[in-house]
Amino acid sequence: MTIQLIGTKKSKETHKALRYFKERGVAFQFVDLRERSLSPGELDRIAAAAGGYQKLIDTESKAYAQRGMQYMEFDAREELREDQGLLRIPIVRGDGGIAVQPDREELKRVVGK
Repeated sequence: MTIQLIGTKKSKETHKALRYFKERGVAFQFVDLRERSLSPGELDRIAAAAGGYQKLIDTESKAYAQRGMQYMEFDAREELREDQGLLRIPIVRGDGGIAVQPDREELKRVVGK
């Protein structure tokens, strides 16, 4: 299975993951969320593997603060479908599972090396 890296080109964390894969010669597919959003089915599969929709929401993102979500009760699934700027990125999918905002050890696990 090819590694899939989901993020944005402007994200520092996404750049770290890109650099990790390039330095090790790991083949990967990059999905830029600014160009293509995740389908509801993809979002469901990622949430199931990550432990739920609540774990995918970045409480430190600009979108979270601008919408005043820290003061709201909300359905995480619906909010993520409406605005994928709320996602914690990067998301890495591979043979070893899914990692959300992974560190080096998690990247190794997902890559399977």
